[in-house]
Amino acid sequence: MTRSAFSVARRESLSDSVYRQIRGKILRGELAAGAPLPAERELSEVTGVNRGAVREAIKRLQQAGLVAVRQGGNSVVLDYLDEGGLELLPNLLVDGDGRLNGGVVRSIMAMRSALAPDIAAAAARKGGARLADELDEVLAQMRAQARDTRALQALALAFWKKLVERGGNIAFRLAFNSMTKTYTQVQDILATVLEPEFRDAENLTAIARAVRTGDPEAARAAGRRHVEIGRQALERALDAVEAQGGRP
Repeated sequence: MTRSAFSVARRESLSDSVYRQIRGKILRGELAAGAPLPAERELSEVTGVNRGAVREAIKRLQQAGLVAVRQGGNSVVLDYLDEGGLELLPNLLVDGDGRLNGGVVRSIMAMRSALAPDIAAAAARKGGARLADELDEVLAQMRAQARDTRALQALALAFWKKLVERGGNIAFRLAFNSMTKTYTQVQDILATVLEPEFRDAENLTAIARAVRTGDPEAARAAGRRHVEIGRQALERALDAVEAQGGRP
């Protein structure tokens, strides 16, 4: 790795800038698994920050499962596919040229399709009338904003946020947080593509009804139907772009 491969860190967030640079190089394969990181002193020189900021960046990389600090303080790049977690998804979704990675998008949608029915079922088991009232209020807002796709998008996220918060499953909640953080990076691009799902009042209403009556299986079925609408719409869009020899 040459000195010119790194750039001077932005002064407003020194450790963040170093962290982002190294993280990007690892995720893009410019720093391969098993490769040593440059020493703290060298990173400090080429990025123009103090060694304390570099040390903090390396600590964050270690926490993210991207590097391991060996005996003697030397850092080695790890295989993020073996060691990383869901928090890396937002950084994998868009490549260095600002284009969507279709494979990552499909993977996220598959995970969402697997989780959403269980999130709805968990909410139906624990939510009760209070949650149902809150969901009905969101649905009323969606009906009032029916002509505004961006508003529907935000309200749909709010609907599912209420479900996952009240379902009582911490793993579902953290996975939802990661998926939401990832989605918000490309929500302007995908709003039109996923519009059929945002307008699926029938299945969202069925979920709210199942929450009110405490029927987890009905909630599960409606949740599955709902997210399948979005998955199919996104698949069609990705297939159309790839058929033309392009990338999203």
